[in-house]
Amino acid sequence: MLVRFAPMIYGPTLLFAIGEGAVIPLIPVIANRLGADVALAALVAAALVVGQLCGNIPAGWAVARFGERITMGVAGIVILGGLVGVVFAGTLAIFAAAVFLIGFCAASFSLARHSFMTTRVPLHFRARALSLLGGTFRLGMFVGPFISAALLGIFGDEKASILFFAVCQVATILLVFLGPDPEKAVPAGGVADSPRGDSRDAEDTGEPVSGAIPTAERVGVFRTMWRFRAVLARLGLAAASLSAVRSARQVVLPLWGVSLGLDASTIAVVVGVSGAIDFALFYASGQVMDRFGRLWAALPAMILMGAGFLALAFTHDLSSAAMWFAMFAAVLGVGNGLSSGILLTLGADLAPPEEPAAFLGSWRTLTDAGGAVAPVLISALTATVSLSGAVGAMGVIAALGAFGFVRWVPRYVPRAR
Repeated sequence: MLVRFAPMIYGPTLLFAIGEGAVIPLIPVIANRLGADVALAALVAAALVVGQLCGNIPAGWAVARFGERITMGVAGIVILGGLVGVVFAGTLAIFAAAVFLIGFCAASFSLARHSFMTTRVPLHFRARALSLLGGTFRLGMFVGPFISAALLGIFGDEKASILFFAVCQVATILLVFLGPDPEKAVPAGGVADSPRGDSRDAEDTGEPVSGAIPTAERVGVFRTMWRFRAVLARLGLAAASLSAVRSARQVVLPLWGVSLGLDASTIAVVVGVSGAIDFALFYASGQVMDRFGRLWAALPAMILMGAGFLALAFTHDLSSAAMWFAMFAAVLGVGNGLSSGILLTLGADLAPPEEPAAFLGSWRTLTDAGGAVAPVLISALTATVSLSGAVGAMGVIAALGAFGFVRWVPRYVPRAR
């Protein structure tokens, strides 16, 4: 049944990711044209991430209240309004507000599909299904910039890429509203076998979450956050550290290449190869998680990325620094690829089956916060210590996150995950 509705399940995510990927590289360029310096342009670009961070909890409420289909459709319509603001923004403030709005609504697409998969995918291939969802998004973000570059080469105007994003959004809205509704075709709970056992505790006492929490009414976002405060504060922080290390990789590699004096094309090749390795491993990650357990993907990923960052920090002044840069970029790509889908899968494992969206909103807020904080931390440490110090600090964060996964995954995720 899930295979039959794969276009409806993965299609909206792919279309949105391709459109967003086409526009993201242009945000700093447009901001600069509107009067922003380099630092301010970077801040405007960050408004997309901040918007998604702020949109997770409202998206969780909307999905729980109105369902995935309506939430995604309405979010897509609002994003069209944000794109109009991007095209016609006459001031930097309006442009930044439009970018924030797009990010705010983008949270709905990610959370809606995450919630759908949580309640409808059988446990025995949940990780593979969610890794494929994450890989779909990565594919879109990989392809989007190339489409944007082609459109810029043909039309010579950023508006062509923005219009392309709008076309993707219209196609997404039509697919969501006019296509067969997988929510009705695949009933919630009909295929998902819960890993939790039969616990009936209604409050979070700090013990492992090992059973569905029965309730006759909607619990709500904030009550759900309070109920699951222990797991969010423990395993949620470990997940946030993984998100931070992932985000750091995207920032550190270009900065490291620049600091070595490499030309732009060389840096692009190194970063591109790292990204290709990352993308190639996304389904293997799901296979590992489903066959051996969640920890067998999370722990090697954190160890590889932590070791990669720590080792890279000591190579800057070596005569063969460029070679070490390329090698450790590949190591980071392998580590990141092995972690593909792990945050989605852990969130699905931990979410209450009867109302997952509210929990997932909190879970995704934590993980997105980790990704948003990492570039700020790297910038601050680079300014106060050095780039090598900042890279080494990310290795330490990865080590702490690995310890958190070892400590809390067996406790909160049953069946030796």
